[in-house]
Amino acid sequence: MVIVTFVTFYAIQCPYLCIIKNKITMKRTIIKIDEVTCNGCGLCVSGCHEGALQLINGKAVMVSELYCDGLGACIGDCPVGAITLEEREAEPYSEEAVMERISPKGEAVVLAHLKHLKDHNENELLQQGIDYIQKNKLPIKIDSIMDKEQHNDGKACGCPGSQPKFFTKPDLKQSVRYSAESELQQWPVQLHLLNPQVPYLKGADLLLAADCTAFAMANFHSDHLKGKRLAIACPKLDHGKDIYIDKLTSMIDDAKINTLTVMIMEVPCCGGLLQIARNAAAKAARKVPVKLIVVGLQGNVISEDWV
Repeated sequence: MVIVTFVTFYAIQCPYLCIIKNKITMKRTIIKIDEVTCNGCGLCVSGCHEGALQLINGKAVMVSELYCDGLGACIGDCPVGAITLEEREAEPYSEEAVMERISPKGEAVVLAHLKHLKDHNENELLQQGIDYIQKNKLPIKIDSIMDKEQHNDGKACGCPGSQPKFFTKPDLKQSVRYSAESELQQWPVQLHLLNPQVPYLKGADLLLAADCTAFAMANFHSDHLKGKRLAIACPKLDHGKDIYIDKLTSMIDDAKINTLTVMIMEVPCCGGLLQIARNAAAKAARKVPVKLIVVGLQGNVISEDWV
């Protein structure tokens, strides 16, 4: 006997919002956890102020889509690159549900959550959280959040990964040296488009740079790209991280690149690029020296170390 189950599907108002089996869902960005890669360290759980993650049977698990804001702050906490972002059908994020969940945990947790929203420029959700505190007369001092340094002409923002910043340079002659010549030696440069088998990668020194680094550094070409082949990627916004790992592994084993330099911004979410490089280096049969360069938001080199 074959039993056929019919699923109710209605489109309501927003074309991305639907009801499936009486549960409202919408197409939105949400985190995805690779259970095979996850080592159960729990760093993402402690870093998720919304309480969307828990350790269950030694693995990080999303306990409710309602609590996941999809901003990806936990990506930088994962030391093995097990967390990525994907766009799929999921329950809409609920700020009220999050506040109900975390308010019993105390003022420090609530303030950390509100700062998280402010850091990601989620002004509407931030206001919903504040309204919840005021409506329920919670003894939480929100002044510490609202009185902090305001960016973007006083609008709430500040996430290390998305804070808008404008840097004035009163005298460019006293700034870092500018090079009039491009040191780019190949095209394409986006890692998704690069073929690991192209001749110019054979025995090359490869610079794997986060997308933003070249815009932050005035001397990117002259001091860091010169003499190297280039691959660029964004560990937070790009899809297909496994493809990146496989390509880099092929560059190490097949193209036999000489060195791999990973250049990232100082923001937490950028750390995923180093994890991709490390995973590729661990997967490869050959061993290749890996250097990490961390760039500040004003283009200064914060650190440069072989890892």
